Amino acid sequence: MAPIVTAVTTAIVTFAATNIDDIFVLALFFSQRSRGFRSSQIVIGQYLGFTALVVISLIGFFGGRVLPRPWVGFLGVVPIVVGIRRWIHRRDAPVHVQTSATASTMTVAAVTFANGGDNIGIYTPLFASSDAVRLSTTLAVFYFLLGIWCLVGYVITRHPAVAISVSRYGHIVVPFVLVALGIYIIVESGTSKLLGF
Repeated sequence: MAPIVTAVTTAIVTFAATNIDDIFVLALFFSQRSRGFRSSQIVIGQYLGFTALVVISLIGFFGGRVLPRPWVGFLGVVPIVVGIRRWIHRRDAPVHVQTSATASTMTVAAVTFANGGDNIGIYTPLFASSDAVRLSTTLAVFYFLLGIWCLVGYVITRHPAVAISVSRYGHIVVPFVLVALGIYIIVESGTSKLLGF
């Protein structure tokens, strides 16, 4: 039983340490529900993006890194483009910037994946040091906590003070936050070095 408890504890600490910033990103997307992002699409996108991080970490576990972190950083362009688009349409009625379900889901997935470049570097050695039982326990804890993360991100935007602030200033703040997130992803992943900066 002790190894399972250790695996669960390690998984909780690792997940929290590598995904604490995702709470804010999720709250950001949930605050945009009237502008093309539905709750179900955000949750599905979050799970898809996180699953891509896990799959790459497992590939690294089974035989070396396939996608170098600087290349993952190129996905930082996604939140930058979305942010610029939001800024251009900030005064439009929500219907004018509605996006398809697939586009919304894939946007969330891409941002989740791009924002998780550090996850791969941490998950790969964690998975590599695990046996089958510890690995399956770790993954079960990760996916359970991901659901909790989505719930917390949603609940934050339901708080009256947050909801009022978001409805009043969200269309102004969100574009800048998305662009800043994209720049952070590109710089933090070392992608800027590939571009010669």
